[in-house]
Amino acid sequence: MIQRSIILASSSPRRQYLLKEAGFEFTVEKPDIDESFPPTLPVDSVAKYLAERKAEVFRPRMQNEIVVTADTVVILGNKILNKPIDKPEAVQMLQELSGKTHLVMTGVCILSKEKEVAFDDTTEVTFKKLNLEEINFYIDNYKPYDKAGAYGAQDFIGMIAIEKIVGSYFNVMGLPIHRVYQQLVSW
Repeated sequence: MIQRSIILASSSPRRQYLLKEAGFEFTVEKPDIDESFPPTLPVDSVAKYLAERKAEVFRPRMQNEIVVTADTVVILGNKILNKPIDKPEAVQMLQELSGKTHLVMTGVCILSKEKEVAFDDTTEVTFKKLNLEEINFYIDNYKPYDKAGAYGAQDFIGMIAIEKIVGSYFNVMGLPIHRVYQQLVSW
């Protein structure tokens, strides 16, 4: 399909799964960056900003490879729900999302020595009302501390809570693979 080596700059098993299932061979390298962002940055710019920052780590050593970076954020109102640091924060996030509609935005940056493309994809997700027992069961059994908004669409909470999705399901998993695929095959 593509003759150049691809580096997926993500330790996310979901991103690795999606890229592999789309037919790409790649190696995995996680960039070591501070994932903070300026507090004045609009919430709908954060995911793409972080994806571009991750790509910058690779720029000085680029040869013939293509680097794919991504960052996913959950936005409720005008607030970003990052990865929870502990159980109380995960409970709080899921309680905030319960019974509401939120946005999942994934920023992607694809970089080679001669070209860079950055974009984001947004999916609207509506949750049913969750009870505390469901939330605690999920957190205790799935440990969603590596997931923005404290949930994975493919996990228990996603299965029982998501009532409606407008946009790409795979974007909610962490990678708008339909758009990544189009970029990579045309590279």
